[in-house]
Amino acid sequence: TITNDKGRLSQEEIDRMVSEAEKHKEEDDLERQRIGAKNGLESYAFNAKQAVEDDKIKDKITESEKKEVIDKCDEVLQWLDNNQTATKEEYDHQQKDLEKVFNPVVTKIYGAAGGAGGMPGGFPGGMPGGDMGGATPGAGTGGGPTIEEVD
Repeated sequence: TITNDKGRLSQEEIDRMVSEAEKHKEEDDLERQRIGAKNGLESYAFNAKQAVEDDKIKDKITESEKKEVIDKCDEVLQWLDNNQTATKEEYDHQQKDLEKVFNPVVTKIYGAAGGAGGMPGGFPGGMPGGDMGGATPGAGTGGGPTIEEVD
């Protein structure tokens, strides 16, 4: 809220500032979504890589599956480093490509754990993809799963 507490702004100046803020609101929302998609992709790539490198699952996937996921994660992270100003759609596309590689491996890991109850020990930092399709507040609204930023 913009107010005139000390008598320094005229009503005209306050109205102008409010008008400008409203005018830029849509741009700000689009930028917020773009950054959310970028952060979501980066987090997803790091979590996917960490998941397949976990010693608890090494007997559930082959070395070639592990290498394929790690290579794709590294490719995505390199792309992120080189494309800091990409559009939300480009980030979403990269995430979908990574999900095509990672989701079959997750399915295999989950199936090897007996289905119900999840993996013994769980994924480090939680399973990439959050709750496998549930919306995560603030992470944008991409077509696929989203993940929550973990410190």
